[in-house]
Amino acid sequence: MQVTSSLAIQIQTLPDQPGVYQYYDKDDKILYVGKAKNLKKRVSSYFNKVHDNAKTNVLVKKIVTIKHIVVPTETDALLLENNLIKQLQPRYNVLLKDDKSYPWICIKKEPFPRVFTTRRMVKDGSEYFGPYTSIKTVHTLIDLIKELYPLRTCNLDLTTSNIRSGKYKVCLEYHIGNCGGPCEERESDVKYDNKIKAIRDILKGNFKDSLKDFKDYMMELASNMEFEEAQKVKDKIDLLENYQSKSTIVSSKISNVDVFSIISDESAAYVNFLQVSYGAIIRSHTMELKKKLDETDEELLELAITELRERFHLNSKEIIVPFDVEVQDGIHVTVPKLGDKKKLLDLSERNAKYYRIDQLKQIKIVDPERHVNRIMTQMKKDLRMHVEPRHIECFDNSNIHGTNPVSACVVFKDGKPSKKDYRHFNVKTVEGPNDYDTMEEIVYRRYKRVLEEGQPLPDLIVIDGGKGQLGVAVGCLERLGIRGKVAIISLAERLEEIFYPGDSIPLYLDKRSETMKVIIHLRDEAHRFGLTFHRNQRSKNAITSEMDSISGVGEKTKTTLMNHFKSTKRIKEASLEDLEKVIGKSKGKLVFDFFQVN
Repeated sequence: MQVTSSLAIQIQTLPDQPGVYQYYDKDDKILYVGKAKNLKKRVSSYFNKVHDNAKTNVLVKKIVTIKHIVVPTETDALLLENNLIKQLQPRYNVLLKDDKSYPWICIKKEPFPRVFTTRRMVKDGSEYFGPYTSIKTVHTLIDLIKELYPLRTCNLDLTTSNIRSGKYKVCLEYHIGNCGGPCEERESDVKYDNKIKAIRDILKGNFKDSLKDFKDYMMELASNMEFEEAQKVKDKIDLLENYQSKSTIVSSKISNVDVFSIISDESAAYVNFLQVSYGAIIRSHTMELKKKLDETDEELLELAITELRERFHLNSKEIIVPFDVEVQDGIHVTVPKLGDKKKLLDLSERNAKYYRIDQLKQIKIVDPERHVNRIMTQMKKDLRMHVEPRHIECFDNSNIHGTNPVSACVVFKDGKPSKKDYRHFNVKTVEGPNDYDTMEEIVYRRYKRVLEEGQPLPDLIVIDGGKGQLGVAVGCLERLGIRGKVAIISLAERLEEIFYPGDSIPLYLDKRSETMKVIIHLRDEAHRFGLTFHRNQRSKNAITSEMDSISGVGEKTKTTLMNHFKSTKRIKEASLEDLEKVIGKSKGKLVFDFFQVN
């Protein structure tokens, strides 16, 4: 990569210290913000090679100015990078969205605090819990709190002097049991504060103390023969336990930890976060990060962890992740291999996968072109190709004990069947069930004709079979002079192994991956198309051989019957009237009478 003298000087003068670097173009517009353990080493790496990712090469060509900020530790660099990306929104950085629209639950700082939902944080000393990713969760929590602990909802200034002066009167909320009436000293501040303490614990995920207090109170009422009141308390216990059961319960030994996992493809990454408190998962959230360059999973997860901890005001001292990451000082990083913590990590990954699947389904409906482009990019990477496999052709042979050998060629364009381009072949030069010779004849015939007619060659050829079939197909391409111009692989059916020419070790891809789904669909379609043609040929030959003994029925009549009725069985079952409509009265009667006797 050629570097201008101005850039070379800027790189040479960078310090060997942790920090944040910023790239600017000729118009002094921000292009990219990144962090580094060693600024000089990291920035130099952009300019000393040609990158595999085309976008990175484009970015490097646009860089004119490099600015940097030195910080004490890499942790500080991570936080600064996160803030600068959100503030400057550079073109080539992963997109980070702010959290202004998320709802919170507020415990207001005032005498006899109110508890309510808000989307706006006011720095007045009030306590805020959240933000919550679902407004439904917020409403459920608020309803639960109201049922368990009646609180005031008015905005009166309930200072001691105002209350004792008789300034306020209880309202309808008191009379219907939704408020304890602190405005007339019908509820003490100590009792009210105990409610707030219990609510605070519930919002943190700790139900244990509230349940114990209610159960003790219920037993006290029951022992005093106040069964009606005891039943009301029992209803509250049931309500609390029912809500608690909806939270995913994990080991009680795991408390106040955050779990982060990542699933990524060529264009985006999906990071799921689970918050575990007092042995239960109290929050789950998945964020999507659009890739701009060839960012690694490690880089993206570090960025997401910083963003999510800041967004959701997380203060846990332990995080569970799939691999080591650099995070803030004072946070213990756990990479579990088994046990309860590994199960939590697996659960988080499952959430990320489902979220990704949902997003891809939406993209497929809303933006099918983007969906196709993503699959083609992924297939290019998975199959180690130089171009995207927009045009794929797959070959399959069909015969039973060597009879009626046929072959099929199916064509996929942009990952979908292009049925108008399907071709079937009758094998001409091969006697008996010889799969290798059959494959050689058909592949050679197919691409000899493609070259003679000036048709475009496919981007990828898929051979249904193992290394043997692949070898003879490669030999055909060499004879035709197109070896190297077309990528070719074979798919062995038993283990779904992918073989490459000259490589005895197969490639294994996840059967659930989109690349394998396309290839398996291609192979299955070739099976179906080839088998259908083979059955038709067998039926045609069977009926032809039977009708050879019918005097007055020639080849043309036989072909007409097969084209119309499609199978031997249907010709035999056809009425005299139907046969006469197709081949005339005299020949129709001959065929009908023959099958009636035979």
